[in-house]
Amino acid sequence: MRSLLICNQPCFQDAVVFKFTNFVCESYNKSFVVFNTCRLKAINRNKVVFNMNATILHPANAITIRCRLFKKANGFKPWMVDRSIDVCRYMRTGYDPYLKIVFGLFHDFTNMNHTCPYVGPQILNGFYLRPEMLRLPLPTGDYLLALHWIFGKNIVDTNASFSFVEDLLKSK
Repeated sequence: MRSLLICNQPCFQDAVVFKFTNFVCESYNKSFVVFNTCRLKAINRNKVVFNMNATILHPANAITIRCRLFKKANGFKPWMVDRSIDVCRYMRTGYDPYLKIVFGLFHDFTNMNHTCPYVGPQILNGFYLRPEMLRLPLPTGDYLLALHWIFGKNIVDTNASFSFVEDLLKSK
């Protein structure tokens, strides 16, 4: 029975498509945060990588993220997650389960793995979505994860659109 579960797991991963469809980075105060790179690159049909290079020009000791998840259904509609999170506190304690899921998806690809203050280059390189890292069941569909970063009076938006398709007929 144990070998049956091991054999089925790789087949199940083939039945899931979890990939970026769009990514938008916007800094509303370019004297505080500058995006040098914010680009998606298609590797193959089911894998799209994201590269971002942003520079925080002044030390950021208080960062809040408003994290919202939208599901596409005749336009993007609010879906399940809408919360504000203290990033500096999260990086010290890991207290928020939703940010833990999001951070778990990209922490292997970034240099943002430390506590505050944040200053200088903040890099995400070769980041792609891996279905085995997603610990939240999602229905098949298109989603938008809107992250509204607040650095005091300075605001940055990063909006990640992604597609999650689970075709269990392919897992056989």
